[in-house]
Amino acid sequence: MSSRRLVTASERSKLEPFVVATGDASPRDQRDLMERPFFSLAKARRTTPILYEAGDVRVEVYAALEFGMATIWDADVLIWAASQIVEAENLGFKTSRFLRFTPYQLLTAIGRQTGSRDYKLLKGAFARLQSTVIRTTIRNGEHWRRHQFSWINEWEECTTRDGRVEGMEFVLPDWFYRGVVDRSLVLTIDPAYFRLTGGIERWLYRVARKHAGRQPRGWLFEFAHLHEKSGSLAKLADFAFDLRRISARQPLPGYRLRVERDGRREMLRILPAGLSTGPVDIAVNAVGTSGVPAIGTSGVRLSGLRECKPQLTLWPETTIPALNLESNSESNSCCWPARSADNPADRPISDRPGRQPSLPFSRKPGGKR
Repeated sequence: MSSRRLVTASERSKLEPFVVATGDASPRDQRDLMERPFFSLAKARRTTPILYEAGDVRVEVYAALEFGMATIWDADVLIWAASQIVEAENLGFKTSRFLRFTPYQLLTAIGRQTGSRDYKLLKGAFARLQSTVIRTTIRNGEHWRRHQFSWINEWEECTTRDGRVEGMEFVLPDWFYRGVVDRSLVLTIDPAYFRLTGGIERWLYRVARKHAGRQPRGWLFEFAHLHEKSGSLAKLADFAFDLRRISARQPLPGYRLRVERDGRREMLRILPAGLSTGPVDIAVNAVGTSGVPAIGTSGVRLSGLRECKPQLTLWPETTIPALNLESNSESNSCCWPARSADNPADRPISDRPGRQPSLPFSRKPGGKR
């Protein structure tokens, strides 16, 4: 009998690596990740699953006991990857799900420090992203009702004899990659997003960018619906308390928040702070927001990447091509006429329904995304 072992080939052997040559790329986020609960909002380790259903959309997120669920700070890795892929394709370069880069490129691009502790935190994020399992019906065809994957299929680091990390590689899942190369499924975000330190703050900004965008009439959500949409483990009362605190502080770059009431119903209106495509120089308060122990604040050691250094806040020139109305069927929110914001009686409220490309690359024509 042969003593040779059967070795499973790495997925990377079948993919041409996309080598990230620069860290300069406007931040972009994947729309599906912006409006559904795919990540833990706490820096403390979470192992309780997320189970979310709205209409024909279902999201299930499961965590490994050893690492815990991927957090919204870990999602910065995916935002960076999406930004690099979109930028390269806009310049006509070939990309793939197999990214090769240096940790320094990634960390500096998302506003993190580059000390030894930060590299360890980054590897912790990779472990959580790989071990977290997602099952979803989003973007599935007629006969494929559910897709299961992890945020990172595999990853590897190249280190010197003294332990210094010189390079890293990871492979993205096909579901995420397809959602990035599709021009209509990516939105630019303000770089100041990386400076937000609270879990709810970060999640709320992504919801605001996805739904309100630059619509002058904004978007309206019931607190209870936002609580369900977030996947938070906090009690509704505590979650609502955090929303009120965030609204009072106004930390979201490019957006204003206003708490409104209709009888016993408490709602949050999200309005764009400015409609021009020029710079948006809105300072972001560096204080964490949550008053609930289950929702993480800055300075917690257990998980999540560390707080970011200050950086400029610039909106890219790309604007939203159309109103973000495609998810209305699963959102109890809407953009009302301006008068409705000031007159509750005029405001209807709907109920909740149930590749290695080495430089120089060969160029292709490509429109800016």
